[in-house]
Amino acid sequence: VQLVESGGGLVQAGGSLRIACAASGRTFSSYGMGWYRQAPGKEREFVAAISQSGDKTYYADSVEGRFTISRDNAKDTVYLQMNSLKPEDTAVYYCAASRFMLLLRTTPNALDAWGQGTLVTVSS
Repeated sequence: VQLVESGGGLVQAGGSLRIACAASGRTFSSYGMGWYRQAPGKEREFVAAISQSGDKTYYADSVEGRFTISRDNAKDTVYLQMNSLKPEDTAVYYCAASRFMLLLRTTPNALDAWGQGTLVTVSS
């Protein structure tokens, strides 16, 4: 599966942004999908994940209650709605795919596919 992110940009603190990840190549609905981010000088960290059918979602504590992950299997796309953004949310956001939800949440080096990333910058 190939993944392409879009929707990143510059937003003020407290604002909202929605980023998307479009998939192609394999059956999208057979993959759990997730979002990771990497800030300058920091390691990549898990942000959110959603199951193949969309009935289960998982979030990092740092974004719980502010970010919402969703997917549209008819459009082969996963979204990350980000509200109440903070400067510390500034990072390159990557989407990832895995057939196994546990790996998606815990083992980024074992995932099936990654997108190229989209930059989100939150100004104070």
